[in-house]
Amino acid sequence: MSTKVAPDPSRRSETARRAILAAALELVGEVGYAKLSIEGIAQAAGVGKQTIYRWWPSKGSLLFDAFLAMAGEGEAAALPDTGDLAADLKLVLRATVDELNDPRFDQAMRAMHTEIVHDPALAADYAQRLDGPMRELKKERLRAAQLAGQLAGDVDLEVAVDMVFGPVLNRWLHRTGPLTGDYAEQVVDTALRGLMPR
Repeated sequence: MSTKVAPDPSRRSETARRAILAAALELVGEVGYAKLSIEGIAQAAGVGKQTIYRWWPSKGSLLFDAFLAMAGEGEAAALPDTGDLAADLKLVLRATVDELNDPRFDQAMRAMHTEIVHDPALAADYAQRLDGPMRELKKERLRAAQLAGQLAGDVDLEVAVDMVFGPVLNRWLHRTGPLTGDYAEQVVDTALRGLMPR
């Protein structure tokens, strides 16, 4: 005699959540952020609008969660530390350039940055869940370089992170020039010349 197993609502919820996040990323790539709607996402994911509104207050917050899921939230690892600061930073920046140039992610990331500018709650969420933790990992690598005598001991690490990583994001966001691996390496070389102990 077979026994019936009751459906697991948490599994159903997680399946729906994943479908919504995937639909949001796919749709924003197809129609752009301006035409992206909760209705469209709900239809593509096979859920009701109320399901989406129950979990996300806005399409910006939904897109941010979709971006984090795509990037692997909670999987951020320390920056490489081979003992060669320049090589390690170039490796990380080249990977960043590749990600920013990937057409699968471009629309979603641009939309997310646009929303962050206009939505203080989303900006705070972004700072807490993504930017803040990533900045700490970057500062940790630079701090190790300070201890190894590769950076001046009095360098402000917050400013140093902006100097190394800011130009790549700025060039991508404003489309001010080609975003290449060579440009990323040039940024590292230029920044480190100014940061080296004298």
